[in-house]
Amino acid sequence: MTAAQPTPTLTLTADEARRIALRAQGLLGAPDRRAGVRGMLRHLGAVQLDTISVLARSHELVPYARLGAVGRPAVEQAYWGSETTFEYWSHAACVLPVEEWPLFAFRRRAFRAKGHHWGHQVSPEAYRQVLDRLRAEGPLTSTELGGARKTAEWWDWSESKMAVERALAFGDVVCTERRSWKRVYELAELAVPAELYEQDPSDLDCLTQLVRQSGEALGVATRTDLADYHRLRAEQVDAVLADCGLVPVEVAGWGPAPVAAWADPAALASEPRGRHRTTLLSPFDSLIWDRARTERIFGMAHRLEAYTPRHKRVHGYFAMPVLAGGRLIGRVDPAREGRTLVARQISLTDRRQLPALAQALREAADWVGCTAVRVEALDDDALRPALERLLAT
Repeated sequence: MTAAQPTPTLTLTADEARRIALRAQGLLGAPDRRAGVRGMLRHLGAVQLDTISVLARSHELVPYARLGAVGRPAVEQAYWGSETTFEYWSHAACVLPVEEWPLFAFRRRAFRAKGHHWGHQVSPEAYRQVLDRLRAEGPLTSTELGGARKTAEWWDWSESKMAVERALAFGDVVCTERRSWKRVYELAELAVPAELYEQDPSDLDCLTQLVRQSGEALGVATRTDLADYHRLRAEQVDAVLADCGLVPVEVAGWGPAPVAAWADPAALASEPRGRHRTTLLSPFDSLIWDRARTERIFGMAHRLEAYTPRHKRVHGYFAMPVLAGGRLIGRVDPAREGRTLVARQISLTDRRQLPALAQALREAADWVGCTAVRVEALDDDALRPALERLLAT
């Protein structure tokens, strides 16, 4: 009997991989507006949270990039207050669809086994008191629980704040709501639907499903990409790659030689076509939050400079990459002054993309209620007259 021959690995071009990634992230093809923000979140699996607010907070910018001018109150309603989501540590601090609660059991067990959360030591009595108060009084913010305390010039966490954050990490409490950007803590046994709360999948089952979900959200990804999406360790990904349902492929153009990757089989079933979104992207958007992947796919070396000293910044405090035609065509560092969107600094990689840049700026201004756009620094100031004409039309 002749031995079975191994199935040849499919080779994708870099352009094919880029389009697959864009479609998987909801940025190529008509958006599913009927599914709305919640549908987008279920597909992406995680939306990163951050305190920085320029045009809007990052979690608002992510659905805007995919769905257009979705109302900001609708975004908040979709994320919080209906117990269809929860906050937890995924790629970073993220809002997640509540269906993923069982999948993070592996991380909750790991935190509990460690016995502390980021080195914070909490007495058993303080921990019990926080849970008892939530049981007696219902959902509370950290301020209501005791909040932070002022020590000299700095704010520091009180023991009750440390206790409730520890309980959040362990899974005894959950955050499904925010009030004025403050987490509202509730007992997980009351907030998480019973059919999800009672599930206790093994670590291996959790990892298998999370790696599959990451592959579906990325479309095509290296092993490192898959690990980064929910911040898994490489060995955790390796343990489940063979059983997660992703297809091994190679991508020519991601390196000097074809690069090993894994793809969502559904993403390979049809040619990724449709309308490309033209938009500004949050630096925390899952399309580009992995800097190495962004450079590999789009040829742009981009990083957040908010925490870089002002005199060392190259592109600005919160420079937002501009997506147009399925490519990153430049960056805009935005701000708001009353009803004016201010482009503090603009860099453009291809002057032929000036109309796309103007479109992205005008649409962003309309979305946040601005009636004008003012351009300050432009890397090629010869483009200013043409850009200002486009912005005025």
